Amino acid sequence: MFKLSAKALACALSLSIAGMAQAADPIVIKFSHVVADNTPKGQGANLFKKLAEERLPGKVKVEVYPNSSLFGDGKEMEALLLGDVQLIAPSLAKFEQYTKKLQIFDLPFLFNDINAVDKFQQSPEGQELLTSMESKNITGLGYWHNGMKQLSANKALYEPKDARGLKFRVQASAVLEEQFKAVRANPRKMSFAEVYQGLQTGVVNGAENPYSNIYSQKFNEVQKYITESNHGVLDYMLITNTKFWNGLPADVRTELDKIIVEVTAEVNKQAEALNAGDKQRIIDAKTSEIITLTPEQRAEWRDAMKPVWKKFEGDIGADLIKAAEAANQ
Repeated sequence: MFKLSAKALACALSLSIAGMAQAADPIVIKFSHVVADNTPKGQGANLFKKLAEERLPGKVKVEVYPNSSLFGDGKEMEALLLGDVQLIAPSLAKFEQYTKKLQIFDLPFLFNDINAVDKFQQSPEGQELLTSMESKNITGLGYWHNGMKQLSANKALYEPKDARGLKFRVQASAVLEEQFKAVRANPRKMSFAEVYQGLQTGVVNGAENPYSNIYSQKFNEVQKYITESNHGVLDYMLITNTKFWNGLPADVRTELDKIIVEVTAEVNKQAEALNAGDKQRIIDAKTSEIITLTPEQRAEWRDAMKPVWKKFEGDIGADLIKAAEAANQ
């Protein structure tokens, strides 16, 4: 009888030790993204890893997967909802099937510059958008700037009519499709990882990206012209699985929230400098001619694309568009 009790005790002790070891295992946070390490998003992901592991030693381990190495931009949202990754930062164009309100960031020529974008995102209306998808198990943690978008093509684009008939790569966004249709161009949905080859082979003739994406992905090597249009913003929302985030120990979640605020400020500070630097690197490479629009030419592009606002006003909300416009003042 004693032997059985001793065995039972040993077994219980073994299970207890195993349970303690398991409890001591760090929480693994997989952060998947589709761009290079030397972009604002890539730098932000790496800084988040560094700070999280420094400040929560043994409690949190962050694994960063750049350049679509784990999931491409067509699969990463599904992976987040399934719990296969815990953090992603999709472009704001990727959320229309979860909330139509975020389509506001795709409206062409809505924001004059990145400062207006920042002002709107920090407003009560902009902050409310972060929690607008929690019923779908998606929690927004912050906005990360990548920069204002420029038009690239193998044809010089000075006026809207120059874009007629060209095939432009777009993200899976109804607004962006209508944006190019407004100037009688042909939008083509394509994952980010396929863009270089698409431009190289002529499957598409042009694209829209900030300078940091153009340079880091070497799009300038396969595009003769870049028109500095600043027609839209390519920003990201850092998001997590709501159930995962709410299930974290309170002390861990509180510290991660603080880290995200810090990382977001750093990403947004660096994004403008990185885009300016990459613009100069493109100029130095002499692979593409950068076209500077006159105020009159830019106004012509804006007038051509502005009817897109009205098409999506019902989905987005007239008051939200008005709040975004007010950020330009």
